[in-house]
Amino acid sequence: MSVPFPMTRKRIARTVSVTSHIDPERLGGGRTRWRWQVVEPRCNGSDAREGNMASCLLRGVLFAALTSRTSADDGQVTFVSELSSKPAQKLSKYGWYGNVRLQKFHIPEETAIARWLFSVTKGHTFHCGQHNVTIHIQYGAPPVINPTGTVFPNATLWSPCLSLILPVTSQSSTTFNLSDPAPGEWYIGAHLPEDDGRIEQKGFPSCSYFFQPQLSIRRAVDTPVLQQGTFVQQTAAPDRPARLKLYVPEFASSVSVSVAHCSSEEGADSGNCSLVLRLGSTSLQHRPVTVNCSGIGCSASLSNPPWDTWLRVVVESRLDNRTVTFSITSNCTVGCKPKSVGLKTDDDISNSTNSAAASNHSVITDPVTLSNESASAFPPSACVWSVPVLYEEVDVLSLRFTPASGPNVSVTDAQPTLLAYPLYTQATGGTLNLQLTLNTTNVTLGNGSSVAACLSPRAPVLELNHSQSCRTALFGGYSVRVNASEPKAVVRLPFPQLTTWYLTLQLSCNSGDCGNTSLVSVVPEVFVSACVEDCGTYGECRLLRSYSYLYAACVCKAGWSGWGCTDDSAAQSYSRQLTATLLLTLSNLSFLPAIVVAIKRFYITEAAVYLFTMFFSTFYHACDQPGVAVMCIMDYDALQYCDFLGSICSIWVTILCMARIRDAFKYTLFMLGALLIAMSMQLDRKGLWNLLGPVLCAVLCMVTAWVYRGVQRRHCYPPSWKRWVLFLIPGAVCALVGVCLYIFTETEDNYYYTHSLWHLLVASCVVFLLPPQEKSREASGWSRGWSWGWGWRPRVCGYTLCQSDKDELYAVT
Repeated sequence: MSVPFPMTRKRIARTVSVTSHIDPERLGGGRTRWRWQVVEPRCNGSDAREGNMASCLLRGVLFAALTSRTSADDGQVTFVSELSSKPAQKLSKYGWYGNVRLQKFHIPEETAIARWLFSVTKGHTFHCGQHNVTIHIQYGAPPVINPTGTVFPNATLWSPCLSLILPVTSQSSTTFNLSDPAPGEWYIGAHLPEDDGRIEQKGFPSCSYFFQPQLSIRRAVDTPVLQQGTFVQQTAAPDRPARLKLYVPEFASSVSVSVAHCSSEEGADSGNCSLVLRLGSTSLQHRPVTVNCSGIGCSASLSNPPWDTWLRVVVESRLDNRTVTFSITSNCTVGCKPKSVGLKTDDDISNSTNSAAASNHSVITDPVTLSNESASAFPPSACVWSVPVLYEEVDVLSLRFTPASGPNVSVTDAQPTLLAYPLYTQATGGTLNLQLTLNTTNVTLGNGSSVAACLSPRAPVLELNHSQSCRTALFGGYSVRVNASEPKAVVRLPFPQLTTWYLTLQLSCNSGDCGNTSLVSVVPEVFVSACVEDCGTYGECRLLRSYSYLYAACVCKAGWSGWGCTDDSAAQSYSRQLTATLLLTLSNLSFLPAIVVAIKRFYITEAAVYLFTMFFSTFYHACDQPGVAVMCIMDYDALQYCDFLGSICSIWVTILCMARIRDAFKYTLFMLGALLIAMSMQLDRKGLWNLLGPVLCAVLCMVTAWVYRGVQRRHCYPPSWKRWVLFLIPGAVCALVGVCLYIFTETEDNYYYTHSLWHLLVASCVVFLLPPQEKSREASGWSRGWSWGWGWRPRVCGYTLCQSDKDELYAVT
């Protein structure tokens, strides 16, 4: 029997938008005047009434930060400042990823600086000591975290995120600044320290903390575009860097930016650049490429830059109080630009396996899959071979990518084979899986020969060899190898970044000579699943939601832990699982004495309620077990509902039975209470008032009846001291001890025996508290009509059952 006490607390937070436009106007003396158009945040009376003064103060702090001039301001471009705020969310102790409060922020293109303000407030008045709130920040996907130090599943790789620790007593806040952040989605996750395993009943006072992040950004709206081969004259000062951007097309192999013709205001150092040149953005996993310039010029280059994106260029002056004038240009090299990529306009999937003739300037041919018969289908001038991929959305957080020409993909040693896998927002909440299998049916690799694979985001690695690492200019990749001894390799990436992922395959042989084996076949299986291997035997994959964003995580059971529930360091043995199941189920048999006593005293309706409770509590706990010792006779939700309903109805009918009121009135209250309890259970199954409401109403009825009877008879009721000492007081003590055990002592570790003891105490309480048999029932023929044989034989007087015409309102016992 389980009686939960949940409570849902809601806090209302408003979204604040602040927009300021800065238009620099040159005045005399070289000064700059900033003209602001500001929408000021205000705190109205409702905010004060709701106790949101702290939130108003934080908004004011961010507003002041926005309206203050920073060192990153550039007089050559126009900046726009924006402020976004997310609603406050109640923090939870970390037990699994579902306890993390996840928020998503969007940072637009050309953002110069992003400033997060993280505030944590206490949601209660009593003292709880100091707690540390952990805040995780990740770009492109939710952060993959491991606060408990558990073991990740095999072949599971991830990028570390930035973590901040915020000590909190009553209210704390901290800021995090990031210059030149990468545009796109940024994810913030927060949680309290590791869960201590204590089961807290909802509705009772507890230490609660609320987390609210706010983001202010400053972005340029008229950043100059750096054209290829064209010099642009710019100026840079220590407090006003030059900001530009250039577009990197698809299939670009390298990008370079050059600075020349430097001159400063001082004639002595007119030929000294003293500049800092930065290419790229900051995304915590990588930093911009930085070059310190000296002399009259410098250059910075990127190999394998990110494709189809804008690249940020920032030039800063290192000379104090001096403005440097310079010229800057860019150069983009496209070494492997194909004539066409994908299927032809007159092709379809069925004939996509036909080879296409390669032109002299086509280095990525029409994507087809080669057979193992000959390698002549590869054009000798090609530097990479592209294979089209079919995108299939199977289910929520379930995607599958298949090569258009079939599962087998041909790989050679002369040039790499390239496959592209675009991931969208709905896929970043799952796990990206790569399973590479070597097809050794027709070709056998020799010793030292292998197929190298590199899975990289945003841009591919166009050459794979022993010296070339699986890394692009700004992002790292994940490399695997398959050979004759290990023909299968697996890579799992939880929460992959929102971008296009590229898989590069190339045959690598000993001493660079593959001999007759110059073409092999591999099967790349790439798919997105909700969780890693569906969380295994001792885990459950659950779909989570943060506003409109969906993601999934594993919740482990039976002591197993880890990202995929594969860490068995604290796992429960099968014998312990079986013991817990038997204790929680067989302890419900303690209701048998209560049922027998109720029947013997002719409380048939009460006995039926106890039987209902015993039955569904037994099978609910048999289905609710975390391990493999589980048995469910029906849907889990239905078992839980019936268990909770029977538990509260048992308390309701027992207390009303103690009131000893007239039968017609009593059974009317039985039915009315059962209907109202069923309705409240449907509305909020774990609400605190689902228990307190029926208990208080029933106790009120009982006390009213007892007081009325005592006043009418002018002595205490029940009148017998033996009834108080031997029955009522022991029953009340059993009930009080059981409630204390249930509320204050239950933890995840001791649940199976403390809750079993709760079953025993509640059942014993019913035996003690049920009142003795009513004398009116003896007169009405119940006792004389009852047979302990096979049936009930009522005593008949003519056409009606014999019963006493003198039915007292209250019987004396």
